[in-house]
Amino acid sequence: MNKGRYDLPLSPFRALDLTNEKGYFCGKILADLGADVIKVEPPEGDPGRNIGPFYHDIPDKEKSLYFFAYNTNKRSITLNIETRDGQEIFKRLAKTADFVIESFAPEYMDKIGLSYSILKEMNPRIIMVSITPFGQTGPRKDWKASDIVAIAMGGLSHITGNPDRPPARVCVDQAYVIAGAQAAMGAMIAHYYREANGKGQYVDTSIQESVVLSALTVPQAWDLERFIWPRAGAFLPRSGKRVRHLWPCKDGYIAWRLFGGGLGVKTRALVEWMDSEGQADELTKVNWEKMDYLTVRVEEFDHWQSLFGKFFKTHTKAELCREALARGIVLFPASTPKDLVEDPQLEARDYWKEVEHPELRDTIIYPGALYNSTEISWDTRRAPLIGEHNHEIYEKELGLSRNTLTILKHTGVI
Repeated sequence: MNKGRYDLPLSPFRALDLTNEKGYFCGKILADLGADVIKVEPPEGDPGRNIGPFYHDIPDKEKSLYFFAYNTNKRSITLNIETRDGQEIFKRLAKTADFVIESFAPEYMDKIGLSYSILKEMNPRIIMVSITPFGQTGPRKDWKASDIVAIAMGGLSHITGNPDRPPARVCVDQAYVIAGAQAAMGAMIAHYYREANGKGQYVDTSIQESVVLSALTVPQAWDLERFIWPRAGAFLPRSGKRVRHLWPCKDGYIAWRLFGGGLGVKTRALVEWMDSEGQADELTKVNWEKMDYLTVRVEEFDHWQSLFGKFFKTHTKAELCREALARGIVLFPASTPKDLVEDPQLEARDYWKEVEHPELRDTIIYPGALYNSTEISWDTRRAPLIGEHNHEIYEKELGLSRNTLTILKHTGVI
C-alpha cells in the first residue's frame, strides 16, 4: 500500500531508492513531492548512516544528521540485492514500482540481474535513474569519484577560493546535491513522457556533467573569448581593480560593492551615512556618479575601499542592513546557520519545520518545502530507521510469512 501523500504531485507513485550519498537528494525530492520512496538498505544499514555530523556528537547509525537531512519522507526496508532471494524480492517490488533510483558503478545492476532491460520486461512503465560520477559511457565511466573530485573535474573548484591559494571547495557536499537535483528533473521529464504514452525510460545522470552545467558561463567564457575565470575570493576583478564584495563587520560579514556610474547614487547614500557619523573623510568629495573603474587609479580605489572597510567594522550586520534599507544602499548580510534559523523572512513564510523524532525523544528543525502552492500542503516526516518498514512491506504487501522473514533474516537476505 502506498504511504505517500495523496494531495502531492507524485502521489500515489512509488520509487525504489538504492542510492548512496551520491543520489540521496534525488530520492528526497521525489519523496517530498509525495512519492512513496522506499529506501532499500543492506541488512546492516546504509553506509551513509555512518556520515557525520551526528545527533549530540554520538556516532551511531541511527543518529546521522547527514542521513536525516537527505532521507526525509522515505520508508526503509533491508534487502541484500546481491543474493538470489534478494534479487527475486526486489523484482517483485519493481513490478509495481514507478521509479528505480541507483548510484552503483556502471554495469553493476547488469551483473546482479537487475538492469533496466530486465526490469522493463516485467514493468514497461518503469523509469530507472542512474547517478554515477561520469555517466554510463565514455573513457572515464569506470572511474570512481568523491564529491570533491566531481567538484574539481566539473570546474567549480578552479573558480572557488582566493587567487593566491590553491582551488577550494564548499565545505558541504555540492556535487552530489547538484546531480541529485538534475537526476530528479530527469525523472520528472521521463514521468511526463510516460504519462503521455505509457512508456518508461532510462535516465543516465553524470555528476561531472551536472557540475559543469551549474557553472555554464565559465566554459562559455573560455570557448568564446579564451578567458579563464579567475579565483577571486572576497573580491571581483574589474578593469584591473580588486573590487571587494564581502566585508567583515562588527559581528560577521556583509556583502557590498563600491558602485560608480548609474549606480553611483547607491555609493553616495552610504557616504552620506558615514559623513553623519564623521567617518567619510575625503569620500564626500568624490563624484560617485562619474566614477569609472577604468579611469580611477588603483591606489586611490584601494584607499576608498579601506575607508569603507573601517566603517563597516563599527556596525553590526543588523545595523548595517537596517540603515541600508532606509537609505537605499545595496548591502546584504552574509547569513550564518544561526541567522537562517532566526531569519524573520523565513519565519514569516513558515519555512522551518519541526519534525518529531520519537526514537530520540526530541524534535529537530528541518528546511521546508521546495516551493509553496495554492493547491498543495507539505509535510515532512523524519528519515526512517534501518528496516523500519520491513513488516509493512514484506508481510502486508508482499504477503511473506513471519517464518519466511525469520529465515531470510538469518540467511542475510534482509
